Amino acid sequence: MEHLWAPWRLAYVQEAGGGDGCVFCAEAAGDLGDQSLVVHRGESAFVLLNRFPYSSGHLMVAPVRHTPDLGDLGHTESSEVHLLTVQAIRTLKAVYGPEGFNVGWNLGSVAGGSISGHLHEHVVPRWAGDTNFMPVLADVKVLPEHLEASRERLREAWS
Repeated sequence: MEHLWAPWRLAYVQEAGGGDGCVFCAEAAGDLGDQSLVVHRGESAFVLLNRFPYSSGHLMVAPVRHTPDLGDLGHTESSEVHLLTVQAIRTLKAVYGPEGFNVGWNLGSVAGGSISGHLHEHVVPRWAGDTNFMPVLADVKVLPEHLEASRERLREAWS
C-alpha cells in the first residue's frame, strides 16, 4: 500500500467542529494579525481565503455581522456581498486566469456548511483538468501555492 502524506489535514481534523468563537468574526474584527487571510475589507462585508481550499485562490465572502441566515441580511449587506463576489471573480481572473468558477452558499451544517453559524459565500476558481486522481484515491489535494503567497497576490491585485 502506498502512503501519501497531507500534514495540513491534521489541523483541520483537530479543529473541525471545535474551537471557541467564530473565525469569521475574528477575521472581521482584525484579531488574527499576520495569520489573517483577509484579502479585502468592505463596510459590511469582507473577502478572505479559505484556510482549507478546494483550489488555489479559493475565496469566501462574508458579512461582518454574525448571522447564519441569508434572509437576515439587510439590503446594504446583501448588496456588498454581491459586489465583493463580482470583484473576487474579476481579481481571481486577473491573478490566476481560471477557466470557470463555482460560486455558492452552504447554508446549514447538513448542506455542508462547516461554519454554519456565520454565513459565507464560496468563490472557487476552476480549470479544465483540475479534478484528478489524488482526492479520489488518497483524500489529498495538491495546491501549487502557499496560502500566504495567495493572500499577498490577491491583496495586491484587488482594486
